[in-house]
Amino acid sequence: MLLQLKHSGELVKILEIQELLDPNSDIVHAKEQEGEEEQQPDSFKKENLVFPSGEDLPRCWLDADYRTANA
Repeated sequence: MLLQLKHSGELVKILEIQELLDPNSDIVHAKEQEGEEEQQPDSFKKENLVFPSGEDLPRCWLDADYRTANA
């Protein structure tokens, strides 16, 4: 799955989808998609990622208490 960094607009390829979906994890491991060479894995804060369309990640991926927290 490809996501985009909010601050730079660069694409990153998520390595473990389950890590992205886990609301108890605030980071994901991904590879930046720069040029033709394969990049080394790096960790990224989920709060700094959006879908390539610019849409934010679902709250249930970011907040384990999303059902009980005030909106």
